[in-house]
Amino acid sequence: MVPLWWYILLGVALFVIGAAGVLLRRNILVVLMSLELLLNSVNINFIAFGHYYNNFRGQIFAIFVIAITAAEVAVALGILVALVRNKSTLKVDDVTMMKG
Repeated sequence: MVPLWWYILLGVALFVIGAAGVLLRRNILVVLMSLELLLNSVNINFIAFGHYYNNFRGQIFAIFVIAITAAEVAVALGILVALVRNKSTLKVDDVTMMKG
């Protein structure tokens, strides 16, 4: 049996890596992958605590987060395709056309 704190430690490590990727990287695809990593770390903690307390709420919340993540990816990739067609760049600093 794996102790709960191992799952929490894994979730924290993934969250820190994802947050660093969002804050430090300039490529939009890398930023989106880092956001996915953030959400997956939250899912690990939801499932771990749900297993620890012997109920399915953590798994249900994780399924909702996965569904929201899938919708976010679909919208973000559509925006990225339009962005590459207009600007032909994926750098966050070069994208200013979506203001106001």
